[in-house]
Amino acid sequence: MNIDDPAVDQRRLADLRASLTAGYAAQSARLRELTELTADTGDPGAAYDHSALVAATRTSIEQINGALRRIADGSYGVCEKCAVRIPVARLEALPHARFCVPCQSKQHG
Repeated sequence: MNIDDPAVDQRRLADLRASLTAGYAAQSARLRELTELTADTGDPGAAYDHSALVAATRTSIEQINGALRRIADGSYGVCEKCAVRIPVARLEALPHARFCVPCQSKQHG
């Protein structure tokens, strides 16, 4: 498979879009379920765990939305910092990646 073949790229993007859309739906459903679980058990640990799950789910939804926006506007797979193409292997492992590995390392380093 030639990764530079535009037809392959379009198929890959279509598959990725479908996968991200399904992930978005699943995370949105999870967020609704977590939001409905508002019963205060009096356990501060449970409240913290619940808040952490809600925050993580919201972050996941934001990341998926960002990837879908980048697919739509044609900037998907390009590092937002240095404008270098993000390697396919990284995008397969982390479909919502916004940065190449060197730039991501600088963000958190």
